Amino acid sequence: MKKIYLSLILTSSFLGLAQNGSPATPYYDGFDWNLRGMNLKNELANKITSTHTKILTYAQAENAIKIVDLDPNDATNTNVLLVYGFNNTDVCVYISESNFGTSTTYKDHRRRHKEADVSSGPQCAWNREHVYAQSLGDPDLGQVGAGADVHHLRASDVDRNADRGSEKFIDGTGNSTSIVNNVSWYPGDEWKGDVARMMMYLYLRYPTQCKPINVGFGNSITIDPDMIDLFLKWNAEDPVSQYEDNRNTYLGNSSNAYGQGNRNPFIDNPYLATLIWGGTTAQNRWSFLSNEDFELEANSTISPNPSNGNFNIDFKEFGNYKVEIFSTLGQKVYSAQENSKKHIKINNIQKGIYLLKISKDSQSIVEKIVIN
Repeated sequence: MKKIYLSLILTSSFLGLAQNGSPATPYYDGFDWNLRGMNLKNELANKITSTHTKILTYAQAENAIKIVDLDPNDATNTNVLLVYGFNNTDVCVYISESNFGTSTTYKDHRRRHKEADVSSGPQCAWNREHVYAQSLGDPDLGQVGAGADVHHLRASDVDRNADRGSEKFIDGTGNSTSIVNNVSWYPGDEWKGDVARMMMYLYLRYPTQCKPINVGFGNSITIDPDMIDLFLKWNAEDPVSQYEDNRNTYLGNSSNAYGQGNRNPFIDNPYLATLIWGGTTAQNRWSFLSNEDFELEANSTISPNPSNGNFNIDFKEFGNYKVEIFSTLGQKVYSAQENSKKHIKINNIQKGIYLLKISKDSQSIVEKIVIN
């Protein structure tokens, strides 16, 4: 039986459907989502580089962190979350310099008052820190370029960051900790996905300086030896949080005081890593993006396309097909279960661009249709 492959065609406006708060437009307008592998990697690299229109200084990065690292569960907007942090029973007291004598208490390792600098005492301070050690860059990350990119910098407990030192990442379980005689670092179950997506962003944005193979222990990917399977695994195991979405949305808007103008696409959709490097299948936040062209045992013909409002779908074989049509706003404008038909005629669809989805058993194809 002859089988054909119908490629998935996406309009960027339609991606807003499954973005979970991370808008796809206008940032990804015109992007070719049919790309796979190194072609997709290269185009995403071009996108995040060309849209990085505001280059922050290291000092500005600290001010940005006071905004983008705020704990989304803190209604007062006063505490930043600490990368690698976790809840425990230790408590710090923050003394406000401007109002001496007042204090705020909070659990150690997990969060800090956003104004708690070293004058509050080293146990209560937080620092802006590179999520992986500066010395692991090639050359050293420093405090410009990759070293001042807020997609990589996070608030961190001073002592916790010192514990990490210059250690490379390694797999583990539980809270953040040094492993194997303090020569490697596990970021913690809660943070490993954040770390993986930051490493992927840095690799695309600064490809020679920030190679994943230099910052973690893992096996190289065949199609891209500088990427390791460790970060693909973490990206899949730890889905995107609201905290990451908030950071990405702020930094992606250059109109914000400290907005760089570019987004981390692996926060927008971790599945993009699967499309590029393969490995463990990651969370797909865009419901109409597929890892591969679906194989449907029907030679489907859609005609005419474009059309004037009426079009036909012809199948090579009889079968039980589900046909759905979606507008670019994600509204389902047509749905029918067609049993044992080889020809479907659809009438009076209004002018516009739509996505036509045809499903049979566990397989689906999606085609763009244009109504003039």
